Amino acid sequence: MNDDKPATTWSRRKLLGTSAAAAAGVAGASLVGARAATAAPVGVRTSPFRREQLPSGNYRIDMHAHFLPPDYRNAMISRGMFTAGGFPLPQWSPEAAIGFMDAYGIQAQTLSISDPGVGFLRGREAIDMARYCNSYAADLFRSHPTRFGGFAVLPMPDVLASIAEVEYALDVLHLDGVVLLSAYDGIYLGDPRFEPLMIALNARSAYVFVHPGSIPDDAKPATLPDFLVEYPFDTTRAAATMITSGTMNRYPRIRFQLSHAGGTVPFLSNRLGLLSNSVVGQNWPAGVPTVSLFDSKRLIESFYYDTALSDAPAEMLSVLAVTQRQHIVFGTDWPFASIIYNGAGDPAPQLSETFSAEERVEIERTNPLRELPRLAAAVG
Repeated sequence: MNDDKPATTWSRRKLLGTSAAAAAGVAGASLVGARAATAAPVGVRTSPFRREQLPSGNYRIDMHAHFLPPDYRNAMISRGMFTAGGFPLPQWSPEAAIGFMDAYGIQAQTLSISDPGVGFLRGREAIDMARYCNSYAADLFRSHPTRFGGFAVLPMPDVLASIAEVEYALDVLHLDGVVLLSAYDGIYLGDPRFEPLMIALNARSAYVFVHPGSIPDDAKPATLPDFLVEYPFDTTRAAATMITSGTMNRYPRIRFQLSHAGGTVPFLSNRLGLLSNSVVGQNWPAGVPTVSLFDSKRLIESFYYDTALSDAPAEMLSVLAVTQRQHIVFGTDWPFASIIYNGAGDPAPQLSETFSAEERVEIERTNPLRELPRLAAAVG
C-alpha cells in the first residue's frame, strides 16, 4: 500500500469550486432547532457557515505538529523527563502520524520538535541530537514526500552551533524552516545574544515557528501545568521582546509563526502599542524611520498565527482583529493534543463558527503552502 498519496488530490480551483458548489446547493436549507433560534454574539458567524460543506479527502496542511524520533524520546526518558510542558510524553511513529492525518483530512504535517527542544542536553550531545532529529525529518519527507515537511531544531542556546545547523538543515537538507522556543535558559528571543542567529535566518528568508517553552518551577503557580496557561503567556513574552527589541524591524525577511493563536498577543495588542499613542508617537517626524516601540501594530500584524488548540471564535476573532486572514495557518498540536481527537472527522470544527468553508480552505491549505514552497511543490 502506498501511503505517500493523499486520498484525494486537490487543486486550488477544484477546492474553491467544490466549496462554492456546496454553499449554493444548501443555500435554501432552513436552520434547525434551538441553535437557529439562539442569537449569536456580535461578529460571530454561526449556522449559515455550518451548512457549507468542506472538501472531502486529505487537503489540510498541519503547521503545528510534533514528532519524537526514537533516539530523541529515549534520551528524554533516560534523563527522567517523562513530560513536556506538564503533558506526558506521547508515543509517535510515522505510521501513527499518517493514520491520524488520514482520519482528519490532513495531507501533510510540517513536523517540529516541541519543548524542551534539545536544550536538556549540552555541548556535543545537543549538537548531535539536533542533527539526528533534522536528518530524521529530511529522511521522512524524502520517503513520504506528500505527507511530511519539517522545521529544524537547533542546539540552542549555543548560537554558533545553531548557525552551523541552520546552514546544514536549510541549505543541505532543505527543511522547510526552523523551530525556536520562546526562551532558552530564561533568555527570550529578541535578546542581543541571539543577534548572529537572526542574521543567518534573515539571510535565508527563513520561516520560523516559535513554540513556547516551560517555565522554571519557582517562577509559576505550582497547581497548573505549563501547557495550560504558561505556554500562551510565554509565547506572548517572546513576541513582545522581539517587537520591543527591534529584532523584527532589523530582520524583516524572517516570517515568525506564533503558536496557539499568538498566546495573549491579540488581547494585549493595544497595550503593547501604548507608546505609539503617546505624544512622541503621534508627533513622530514624517520620513523618519519608525522605531519598534512605535510600530507594534504593524509588527503584530506581520506575525503568522496558528489554530492549534485555538479554533474557537474567542481566539480567532481576536486574531482577525490584529491581522489578516492570510496570516492564519492550521495546526493540530498532535500528538501532544491527541486526547482531544476522538476517531475521525473535522479536526477544528469551531473554525466554522468564524470562517466560511472557502475561508477555511484558505487557512487550512492555501496559506501554509504559500509560505512553504518546497512542501507546496511536493504536494502539487
